[in-house]
Amino acid sequence: MNKLTVDDINPAGKRVLVRVDFNVPLENGRVTDDTRIVASVPTIQKLVSLRARIILMSHLGRPKGAPDPKFSLRPVAERLSKLMGIPVKFADDCVGASVQEAVQSLHDGDILLLENLRFHPQEEKNDPAFARELAFLGELYVNDAFGSAHRAHASTEGVTRYLQPAVAGYLMKKELDYLGMALEDPIRPFVAILGGAKISGKIDVISNLLEKVDALLIGGGMAFTFFRARGLNIGKSLLEEDKINEAGNIMLLAESRQASLVLPVDVVVTPDIEASPPSTEIVGAAAIKGDMIGVDIGPRTIDAFCEHILSAGTIVWNGPMGIFEKEPFAVGTFAIAGAMADATDRGCITIVGGGDSAAAVAKAGLSDRMSHVSTGGGASLEFLEGKTLPGVAALTNKGGNR
Repeated sequence: MNKLTVDDINPAGKRVLVRVDFNVPLENGRVTDDTRIVASVPTIQKLVSLRARIILMSHLGRPKGAPDPKFSLRPVAERLSKLMGIPVKFADDCVGASVQEAVQSLHDGDILLLENLRFHPQEEKNDPAFARELAFLGELYVNDAFGSAHRAHASTEGVTRYLQPAVAGYLMKKELDYLGMALEDPIRPFVAILGGAKISGKIDVISNLLEKVDALLIGGGMAFTFFRARGLNIGKSLLEEDKINEAGNIMLLAESRQASLVLPVDVVVTPDIEASPPSTEIVGAAAIKGDMIGVDIGPRTIDAFCEHILSAGTIVWNGPMGIFEKEPFAVGTFAIAGAMADATDRGCITIVGGGDSAAAVAKAGLSDRMSHVSTGGGASLEFLEGKTLPGVAALTNKGGNR
């Protein structure tokens, strides 16, 4: 990574504006999953230890550009305070005179969390005046919010036009190091696993990865569009009819690239997803009846996928293998998570690309047995597509230029 990091600055006694990703779930005013908060702690601890005056800013949810108590970051300040073991001050807004006063009253080692950036529509519009007002709060800028790095918002991109140097925090660096290594210099064999409901959001990812991987394993609802492209009956399974031709083109592309594109050979089907308990059946990929819905990969597919996983040197996984939120349809997803954990133990670099995959690994209790679990689903996908992330491009290069 050719960007300056928090290790390249001397923040002692200075106001350091830090973009974090505290977009966490809340219930009855309490944080129900603090994974993203915990992920930011090393950067914050470093700044505290160096006696910086720390101003944290984040978005939370989609409050539609106006204050909404449901999306207040105040419960996050309380949770962060417990994690840090020191008080975390809270500002009722993210710009304005009262915020400037709160910032000016900070002492060395103090932490202030600003209210939700998205209470102002100017944040998502990357409004220059709003970005300048944010920048005025700090003397140095740190971006540790990889999960928002694919958005050119005022707090991720606009602010860097008025506040330099702009450096990466430890979480941002870790994300870019792992994902960058996978794309540029993977330990081979390099295996990618893609799942989830739809192919539409992952066509560019597949095309980019096919140039780099040794094997690409496809599961989840998106597999059925590939089945249809092969002329198979898929019953009532999820289908993106307008993507059938693209699925066919991807299979042809895989042949030309000599990459192994591996589709399920058997699937778990049910006539009714909502039935409790559901009636399920395991059938071959070419034997899905007209009234059946595919909900998971089958045991022979699990064995085939696990064989690739356990022989890999680098694995990137994005997207579940079935409707893992429902226990009867989670077997395939959890089997992949277990195989990846075993592969990690054998020395494989295993990267989980955020979103539902990260949730599935957490639900399986295996997060700690992965090399890296990304905090940014959308950002990791765009990185895997080969796109430039605006929040990363805006950071200061080690040579001193953006």
